[in-house]
Amino acid sequence: MLWPFKHFRKPLLAPPGTIETIYGMIVTQAREPLFYRDLGVPDTVNGRFDLLLLHLWMVLQHLRSLPGGVELAQVLFDHFCLDMDANLRELAVGDLAVPKKMRALGAAFYGRSAAYDMALSGGSEAMVQAIDRNVLEGAAIDNARRLAAYTLGALASLALERDPKRLGVTWKFPMPLGEGSSS
Repeated sequence: MLWPFKHFRKPLLAPPGTIETIYGMIVTQAREPLFYRDLGVPDTVNGRFDLLLLHLWMVLQHLRSLPGGVELAQVLFDHFCLDMDANLRELAVGDLAVPKKMRALGAAFYGRSAAYDMALSGGSEAMVQAIDRNVLEGAAIDNARRLAAYTLGALASLALERDPKRLGVTWKFPMPLGEGSSS
């Protein structure tokens, strides 16, 4: 399991601000009201977390395909873990409960990542099913189709960006297709 234990491994020095910029781009996109208003993502803590994981997975998927991107992906994942830890503490989760909650968040991340990885190799309908199950709680297959089209489009757009330092600076996620839009 990937966790931010800096005492046990040498930290990778990413260009200053790169990770914060990329992570900020992910969080900003996951907070886009269109997902909740028009695509049926539950506007709950869990719904927001699931959408954050989907966007994080997309960027990690891309980074791992770049030369030197595996290390950058690890630093981004570490940043995500630190942010989740800070959010739990902000929500007044006690110090003794934080590690247990972090393990649950890690399990959710790895489970959804595995589902999305498998769906990516299984085609667009597999992605629809994975998103319907993991983001929309099996409630809206039409919205899952639009969200899957958005996801696959964002992955294709990401594939064109070969410089990870430009993510969040010049590259941005596309806008999701809302109600009444066609894919």
